[in-house]
Amino acid sequence: MQKFVGTGVALITPFKEDLSVDFDALVKLVNFNIDNGINYLVINGTTAESATISKEEKLRIIALIIKTNAGRVPLVLGIGGNNTLEVKKEIQATDLSNIDGILSVVPYYSKPTQEGFYQHFKALAEVSDVPIILYNVPGRTAKNMSAVTTIRLANDFPNIVGIKEAGNNMQQYLELLKNKPTDFLVISGDDDLALGITLAGGAGVISVIGQAYPKEFSTLINCGLEGKNKEGYAIHFKMMAIIDAIFEENNPAGIKTVLQELGFGINQVRLPLVKASKELHQKIANFVNTF
Repeated sequence: MQKFVGTGVALITPFKEDLSVDFDALVKLVNFNIDNGINYLVINGTTAESATISKEEKLRIIALIIKTNAGRVPLVLGIGGNNTLEVKKEIQATDLSNIDGILSVVPYYSKPTQEGFYQHFKALAEVSDVPIILYNVPGRTAKNMSAVTTIRLANDFPNIVGIKEAGNNMQQYLELLKNKPTDFLVISGDDDLALGITLAGGAGVISVIGQAYPKEFSTLINCGLEGKNKEGYAIHFKMMAIIDAIFEENNPAGIKTVLQELGFGINQVRLPLVKASKELHQKIANFVNTF
């Protein structure tokens, strides 16, 4: 699964002022990321505001990114939810012929037991023809999937190839790295921990900030993969302030503000999310203008 090693980016969905999808800005963003060294793209993940994007919009977004990518980098599609039967149906109904993997979030709101997490992903693994990357993000789902459950899934299902771990919990990362099967990928979902996790044996990152600074963040992760800690942390220290800033209020309002300052559309989001505050926007603009 070398195609998922390195820097993946969780693409935003750009919107116009009327909240329709800005497909032109999306094309520009995809090309910018590929041209500047990212290794793969994640489509319709949570950073893409997938909860507020219609089925028809999702299909158009997928088709456009496939066309724009033109086979240059692997593509990962977000398909997840807390209704296991419906997630299974979506996987079975989706044309995955141009998709290299699925990123599937831990069921949210329902707060399953660890056995519930296992049975949910078991059901998905049994119907998926493409590799699955688990996505553990307890800050959003309200419950943590333990390292023990993840390793159990990794051992039992060959098509569960990795996890995007985003609990900001270094101990859990290390437990995963210590006990995982050899080829199982531990991917950082925390931009602020990505370098350290990669240096410890992780497979890289699925990043938010990376789509705004793909060249810099890809270089940082490559330093991690090559064991160049001093060079990697030199970049990390330069980016610490902006990584903190984009998550200060909500995601993706922060990253969309960075991208607006860089010329990739505007920072419009759909309710219940709201734009970055004037104070945060100014902080981000100051960083962008001096980086």
